[in-house]
Amino acid sequence: MRGFFILILALALARGAFAAPEAAVVNLDYVARRALARAQQPFHSPRARLPDFLKGLNYDQYREIRFRRDKALWTEDDLPFRVEFFHPGYIYQEPIHVNEFTATYTQPIPFVQDFFDYDHLKIKNNIPQNTGYAGFRILYPLNKTNQLDDLGAFLGASYFRLLGKGQSYGLSARGLALDCGETDRPEEFPIFTDWWLGKPNKNAKELTLYAILDSVSCAGAYEFKIRPGETTVADVDAVLYFRQANLVLQANLNAPPIKTVGLAPLTSMFWYGPSSERRFDDYRSGVHNSDGFMIKTADGQTMWEPLQNPLNMRHQIFPASNIRGFGLMQRDRSFEDYQDLFTSMQDNPSLWVVPRGTNWNDGDLHLVELNDPWEYNDNIVAFWSPKSLPAPLQPYRFSYALYWTRETAMNFSPENKVVATRIGMSAPNSDARQIFIDFAGPKLDEISPTNPPVAVVTCSTNADIVANQVVWNPFQKTWRAILMMQPKPGDAPVDLRCTLEKTSQHTNEVLTETWMYQWMRP
Repeated sequence: MRGFFILILALALARGAFAAPEAAVVNLDYVARRALARAQQPFHSPRARLPDFLKGLNYDQYREIRFRRDKALWTEDDLPFRVEFFHPGYIYQEPIHVNEFTATYTQPIPFVQDFFDYDHLKIKNNIPQNTGYAGFRILYPLNKTNQLDDLGAFLGASYFRLLGKGQSYGLSARGLALDCGETDRPEEFPIFTDWWLGKPNKNAKELTLYAILDSVSCAGAYEFKIRPGETTVADVDAVLYFRQANLVLQANLNAPPIKTVGLAPLTSMFWYGPSSERRFDDYRSGVHNSDGFMIKTADGQTMWEPLQNPLNMRHQIFPASNIRGFGLMQRDRSFEDYQDLFTSMQDNPSLWVVPRGTNWNDGDLHLVELNDPWEYNDNIVAFWSPKSLPAPLQPYRFSYALYWTRETAMNFSPENKVVATRIGMSAPNSDARQIFIDFAGPKLDEISPTNPPVAVVTCSTNADIVANQVVWNPFQKTWRAILMMQPKPGDAPVDLRCTLEKTSQHTNEVLTETWMYQWMRP
């Protein structure tokens, strides 16, 4: 052992907290065996072992605690990846156990107070020796070869965020979502409780992590292989074990059977943007970490739905067997779209999910949109849910890749696509709505302004499309579909779809992705 672990050994021995290395080959099976053993017992929250004075820290007090950068994992070995740890406390009340592993051994990383600067807080000598960390941050020379930048962070429940080159933190991914968007029961939030961090070599371009995920209803093992770059890719392999009903009830007497299991869940914020009918008293042009939900279906069709901030929760479900991909995307990429000098939302990544393997055959995509009165709340969740799950304690395996990207980096978005959506009233004292959809792309550039394409529109039966035309927008070089939608009496949502097509005597050619929108009365 060298570097960091020599330091840990000296500090931990002095405090009586050292645990010896274990000869082991750490892989997904190694972690899955431990997850299965966990699933055979009732869930125990790690929150119970955190001292009350750490739980009671407020935001400003917690910000006084800073990790000492010179104590980062693998600093002494001068490796390309480094890891810094987050201190438990404030809202981060579920401490984790962390281990390092190599090809032949694994060893715990104990909590060490001397890794932190507590500033004016008088709590250092009161923290128990067995306190874990709240999470960790990964550093890597992402933007410059001689400078360590944030590559990502795993912090809180099963949330994590990664970055590609030139990106700024925006939306998050999660390990698992349980009963998200259900109205008859509370959501269950699984947590990553144990981590194994793979020690990289000097020339490593990939970092491997393993984790145990635990919750009232299930336990699981996760493998993350993270490859930084212009687009940072995380390959995820996982296996879940659902607990038997009696063990679930022992942990939570009020827990009903799980109704919805969300795989590859994504979480983001949408406050308002050009597509919003509801505006806020704010100086900016738009405020969002993502502006649309994109789907690539089994037959290769691309669907695009602008995100909304509804007055009441909206939970849409889309049939999605053998789905090719889905994601929460950020298409507004200029400063003018936000006019915010501090948050760089134009640099937030889009997050695209590519399913792998066979367990994505039969299921649905879910889009949950919550009311957000202020921009600091995540109010958007998207995930894929299988139609059926295995019996308790039977392994459920699934794999997928996460691409933290700009749309231009990996060509996830179709060339001919929606670039803007705007909605407003058609006339005073009328409940009809005018809808303006701008499309752009190389196929559309070839069309003469004097021979416009056709907007093919479908509408649910509780509304009518009473006007439909397509016009050339010479200022932005786009084609604009102008629709007037007349809703019928009632509160049911109106589902709309639109594509631009080129018609000829014998064929209709679809030129664009499909725009989707669910309109609801305010």
